[in-house]
Amino acid sequence: MPMIVGVVAGVAVAAIAVLIGLFKLMWRVAEPNEALIISGSNHKTEGLEAGMGFRIVTGRGTLVLPGVQAVRKLSLDLNETELHVDCVTHQGIPLKVRGVVIFKVGDDFVSIANAGRRFLDQQKMMSERVHNVFAGHLRSIVGGLTVEDMIRDREKLTGQTRAACGTEMEKLGLIVDSLQIHEIEDPTGYIQNLAMPHAAAVQRDARIAQAEANRLATEAEQQSFARMAQATRDSEILQAGYQAERDKAGAKARQAGPLADAAARQEVVVQETRIAELEANRREQQLQADVRKPADAKAYEKRTLAEAERDARISGAEAKAKETELAAAAEATRVKTAAMAEAEATKARGTAMAASTRATGEAEAASAQAKGLAEAEAARAKGLAEAEAIKARAAALAENQEAVVAQQLAENWPEIVKAGASAFGNVDNMVVLNGADGMADMLAKALTMGGTGLGLARQLLASMNQNGHTANGTSLNGVAAPPPAQKVPVQE
Repeated sequence: MPMIVGVVAGVAVAAIAVLIGLFKLMWRVAEPNEALIISGSNHKTEGLEAGMGFRIVTGRGTLVLPGVQAVRKLSLDLNETELHVDCVTHQGIPLKVRGVVIFKVGDDFVSIANAGRRFLDQQKMMSERVHNVFAGHLRSIVGGLTVEDMIRDREKLTGQTRAACGTEMEKLGLIVDSLQIHEIEDPTGYIQNLAMPHAAAVQRDARIAQAEANRLATEAEQQSFARMAQATRDSEILQAGYQAERDKAGAKARQAGPLADAAARQEVVVQETRIAELEANRREQQLQADVRKPADAKAYEKRTLAEAERDARISGAEAKAKETELAAAAEATRVKTAAMAEAEATKARGTAMAASTRATGEAEAASAQAKGLAEAEAARAKGLAEAEAIKARAAALAENQEAVVAQQLAENWPEIVKAGASAFGNVDNMVVLNGADGMADMLAKALTMGGTGLGLARQLLASMNQNGHTANGTSLNGVAAPPPAQKVPVQE
């Protein structure tokens, strides 16, 4: 029993395997770029004639009876053919047209059926057949056109060629995806000659345009140079103006400095004049300590050294002369040497005396010069101080005479009182009545004399102001009375 089950199972498996093998052998699938043409039985396909005897399958699978039906594949891929056609135009000019045609079998069943009937066994000859069809029509179309039409409207040539070949390509079951005319060759040079007038005109226009551009560029450059020159001129004028302003400001600044210095020096002179007298005294003492005493000491030192050197040389010369005299009897050469030594000594003594005299004279001259300079500087400072004081008193007298007179009277009041009291100097005995009151009255009268003198001084000043001068032409303290409108002091 188990053996029977195993046999049945084996037979079933074998049957299934046979069925699968038969199915695979009978099942055919069309690829997207191909069409299956199945022949061997009558089939009716939509759009095709009845009783064609073959079936077309695209993009799907179908069952085929092996041994009964035959299956062929027709490629739906793109094909390309190069066009190299020798043509003659309507003008009789030979041309060579180069182009390319891209075509394929149509996707509809009618086109597939037409292509299958004509190229199923000759698919490799399809490009040659298409080339022949396009070459014939292209020659015919070019023969009715001129070279100018072909050059100016190449799309017209392409459209007429596609339209002329459309019917024949449809009969062949083919469709044209693209037709391009790449090149039109002219062995005779007609196209080149045709282009020469235009090229010459273009060249002429180009040269004219270039010349015009050069002219405009030259004018622009000249205008630019003129503007640059004008800008340079304006800049230089502005710079000159700015420089003049800077020079003017600098001159003012340079003048301000000297004016300020002059004012400062004026103040300094005023202050220096007040201390000139003290400075003169200090300089005199300083010159005594720094110049005269060192000069006297240096002159004394030089004089002493010169005298000592002179005495030494004299002593040496005398000793040498004595030795020479003692040796003269023994050797004549030593006598000559002694004589030369004596002459040298004499010359040295003269030189020493001259140097001593010159040093002494120079020292005395330097001392006298320094002393004279110091005295002159002191006299100058003292004179400047006295002149400034006289000027100040004269100015004060001109401005406030009464105050100056009062000051002078106050300074000399003891002498005035003394002079007033001198009237009582020769009185040996004086009898004063009324006791202390009488004494006070007498003293008041003596003092009244000074007040009377003050009144007389005031009247004198008033008369000076009216007459312009005093009786003897001088003011108090020996200062000349200036005119009322001027404040210039006159030195005595």
